[in-house]
Amino acid sequence: MTMEQTAVTDYAMTDLNRKIDQLTAQVAFLTEEAQAQQRRRQEWQELQNDLTPIASDVFRISVNELEEVESYVQLEDILRLFKRLLRNTHNLEQMLDQLESTMAMFQEISPLTQDAFLTLMNRLDEAERKGYFAFMRAGMGVMENIVTSFSEEDVRQLGDNIVLILQTVKEMTQPEIMSMVRDSVEVLREEEPPQDVSLFTIVRQLNDPEVKRGLSKTLSVLRTV
Repeated sequence: MTMEQTAVTDYAMTDLNRKIDQLTAQVAFLTEEAQAQQRRRQEWQELQNDLTPIASDVFRISVNELEEVESYVQLEDILRLFKRLLRNTHNLEQMLDQLESTMAMFQEISPLTQDAFLTLMNRLDEAERKGYFAFMRAGMGVMENIVTSFSEEDVRQLGDNIVLILQTVKEMTQPEIMSMVRDSVEVLREEEPPQDVSLFTIVRQLNDPEVKRGLSKTLSVLRTV
């Protein structure tokens, strides 16, 4: 055999081996694909076997539940509602976006609200310790006594004269009036004067300028009354 024939034979054998390798690779790929499809079919069959009882239960429960509302809801109503939902898909997406934004904002301000709640509780506890709530409860009792003691006509008359009452209170709270009331209270708190007071002692006290001014004011009050 010549060298040219040997070279041709070697080339043919190499090309044949290459084709055999390609064919072997294709057969292996097809075999692997067939095995994968078989596994998928088996998994799908197992899934169907698992879901069939569940689907049967769901269908049975759905039928029982729908029987209860059959007189209120018709199939046309459900279809109309479904079509309406489809038409408002964009609106539903916007609502969900707003809900997500609200939840995100709530998560962001949640620590602030917790701090505000703790601050409020501390303020309320401080007010309770200082007696504000006890004062309010006592004030409510006073208010209840006022409400039960006065009739509607009394309240109406009080409203008609409230300006005069406030003006009188304003005048009574003037410094000179309050000083006079304080001095009078202090005199009343002093020891009781002796019972045996002579007329001469009284006449002598009338010469006191302070007594004269007091008598003058007293007579003015009596004149006004």
